[in-house]
Amino acid sequence: MTDQTARMHKGVDLWAVVALGLGTAVGVAIFSVIAPATALAGPGMLLAVVVAAVPMFVIAMTYAFMGSALPTSGASFEWSRRFVHPFVGYLIAWMRIVSNVGAMLILALVMVRYLSMVIPLPTKPTMLAAFVIFFFANYFGVGLAARLQVILMGALVVLFIVFSAWGAPHVQAAQFEPFLPNGTAGMLAAIPLLIGLFFGIEAATEIGDEVKDSQKTIPLGIGLSILTAVALYLMVGAVAIGVIGPEALAKSETPLLDAAQPFMGPVAKPLIVCAAVIAIAKSINSLYLGFSRSLFAMAREGMLPAALAKVHPKYGTPHMALATILGATCLGLLAPMNLTSLFLAVNIPTLLKYAATCIAATVVVRKHPEIYEGARFKLSKGATVGWAYAGCAASLVVAVLGFSADWTPYAALAVWAAIGVTYYAVSGRQRAVA
Repeated sequence: MTDQTARMHKGVDLWAVVALGLGTAVGVAIFSVIAPATALAGPGMLLAVVVAAVPMFVIAMTYAFMGSALPTSGASFEWSRRFVHPFVGYLIAWMRIVSNVGAMLILALVMVRYLSMVIPLPTKPTMLAAFVIFFFANYFGVGLAARLQVILMGALVVLFIVFSAWGAPHVQAAQFEPFLPNGTAGMLAAIPLLIGLFFGIEAATEIGDEVKDSQKTIPLGIGLSILTAVALYLMVGAVAIGVIGPEALAKSETPLLDAAQPFMGPVAKPLIVCAAVIAIAKSINSLYLGFSRSLFAMAREGMLPAALAKVHPKYGTPHMALATILGATCLGLLAPMNLTSLFLAVNIPTLLKYAATCIAATVVVRKHPEIYEGARFKLSKGATVGWAYAGCAASLVVAVLGFSADWTPYAALAVWAAIGVTYYAVSGRQRAVA
């Protein structure tokens, strides 16, 4: 196991860590969720963005601590397995298999829909082509995938700055009055929608074995990622509201495109489509990176077939795990796609992952003082435990809130979990006999 990990190449620097976090978080949601959030909160949606960042900031503090203390591939699985219970780590990682495949299907589907606004494309063949392209981008080394992520993130930031700078002179102050048309209750109601804007900000922790100077780079990268994400969302959201007003934005199915058209004219569609495709493409790339390392880590511990723990002798990538992801997404193309159900199926295991990582952090502080002392980023012991429990509580509360929207993903995940429990029991007996 150690030899396999040792062959993983350290090709990820600070800016790649930031790009990975932003690449997962700043994806499809910014092009869609600001409309329903504005319907609930009006211009107060901007305040709701800041408030929604608070739970993720709390969770990010714990990830920054754990990432500086124990950087490793498949970190969320490894930390839960080692410090909570092997079965807890396994079960959450098992549920996240569905979560990650669902996320990749959502992203590819929405990307094709945006591209089809400019060039008519067949949906599922184009989705398949996207999965193949990102498979090879990750197959040929983490350095290539990380450089691609930095390039895509840089291009997206430039496009958002162009949108905001071009639109700023057209912003009307009157559009922000009243700031809270539905009161504080409306602003608070928008927060569960907007929390998803920050999911994945901790993505680089999943490839900790491949980060240069990981104990310093990971916590700094997470902090920069969340601050940059808040700034981008506020900048884009303020221009969108200020140009077309909260009422029009709330009714829009393509909010950023509708906001851009009054001041960009015919340039709006290709520019916003380009921004959407770049945002979604980098999210798919980031998912390939993190998902493959999770499968690798599970296989390394004997919880999935050993073949998934193989590392390519030349490129230093978990090539069998990457091939498995490509196969799973291809199978997913055969399934019907309900976006609401898919979004919830993605979010629930992610929130459980956050909760388990936070519990793991409390165990590290209480029972492993040598690990705590070795962390490059840490608060006092009491503060670290407090932040971790707060992050756990926030994760579980948000996970429960989704049940009222649609219960079917919860049932589907329960069935998938039952399959995972059965596999764990059977493979455990086989390992014991061996």
